[in-house]
Amino acid sequence: MTNNALAFIALCNEYCAAVENAAASDARDFTSTMLRLLPRLYICAADLTDEGALDEGFIDQALDEDSYDSVRRGIEAVMGEDDTYLEVFEDDMKYSDTPIGASVAESLADLFQVFYNLLEAVRDAPDDLVASALAAVKEDFAGYWGQVLCNVMRPLNAIYYR
Repeated sequence: MTNNALAFIALCNEYCAAVENAAASDARDFTSTMLRLLPRLYICAADLTDEGALDEGFIDQALDEDSYDSVRRGIEAVMGEDDTYLEVFEDDMKYSDTPIGASVAESLADLFQVFYNLLEAVRDAPDDLVASALAAVKEDFAGYWGQVLCNVMRPLNAIYYR
């Protein structure tokens, strides 16, 4: 396993801990933590390789809906009125005359789900299964959650520096 893969797993763990404990933070500290972690997660994910993966990776859904909702609600409570932002990278936006709203809490909870599922998949797993799980996360990064991460950085940046 590469140093980058280990760093990515460690960052995922740090992110999950921060998000799970969001309700114990104030909005400024939580936003600061997210602005520190998200770019590092993006860079590490972009640099992941499929080296050592046995096959096309798959990660089981370990996070249940109640836990997801609990995390989302905790972030939503911390963010308060700043939770909603206008989404400009939505595919439907080009066909819409009205703005499309998005939620910081939902975006961060979506990322939490990806990272939580990865952490559960790699816990005590042999190196080849870890490599396959990382390959699956990298593929999902390119197709989905990389964009979610980038999109939520914009409102977090605006909130923090306002």
